[in-house]
Amino acid sequence: MKHTTIPASGTILITGGGSGIGRASAHGFLDAGWTVVLAGRGRPALDETAEDHPHAHVIPADITDPADVERLFDYIGTEVGRLDVLFNNAGTFGPAGAVDEIPMAAWEQTVSVNLTGSMLCAAAAVRLMKAQQPQGGRIINNGSISAHAPRPLSAAYTTTKHAITGLTKSIELDGRPYGISCGQIDIGNAATALMENIGSGPGALQPDGTRRTEPTFPVEEAAEAVLFMAQLPPSASVGTMVITASGMPFIGRG
Repeated sequence: MKHTTIPASGTILITGGGSGIGRASAHGFLDAGWTVVLAGRGRPALDETAEDHPHAHVIPADITDPADVERLFDYIGTEVGRLDVLFNNAGTFGPAGAVDEIPMAAWEQTVSVNLTGSMLCAAAAVRLMKAQQPQGGRIINNGSISAHAPRPLSAAYTTTKHAITGLTKSIELDGRPYGISCGQIDIGNAATALMENIGSGPGALQPDGTRRTEPTFPVEEAAEAVLFMAQLPPSASVGTMVITASGMPFIGRG
């Protein structure tokens, strides 16, 4: 089969497109001339992201529901025509607690959103990318620096983000015969609404039990990194990119 070259502008699906990194990425891709399909549970937030842009498609969907995922990708295949990139971005921080403190329902919900939802979307994307002509595409999974090192009391979130690394590597390996590549971006302390307490107020809980404010960086810079990964030619692929706020306590001892 003839494999596609990833165009400078193409079609991308962004899950979790209603806020934070998903919203910033959507704006970056739209500004770069891409067609952007926005998926998420809440239509009002997705509409705010789309801003009535002519190249934005808003499709409310629950990525943990296989029927919703099938409907989402059926829309892309029939109404948009092809998919060049999937940005598996939707996720939840889940419960705060050590492994012996997490309610089972909260654990299962975190796994469902962060891991199973990413798998369902990746599986549907691979099926579409195999079938479309020219064949191929790219998947970018939003991991986290928690895929490398946890914060305190984050057993559920950290476990799912480590699992995303395994999913990423498996997709990359299995997608090779079809011109499908897969990479992971691990972002630390991007300045989103969910991270407000990191850079101000009480700050983030540290391993020694204290709280400390930490540096953050503009979420638009994380979005630019996603765009860079998406626009690489098929001869190159980023396996893992780690992008953090300069000086945050990640490397070394703080």
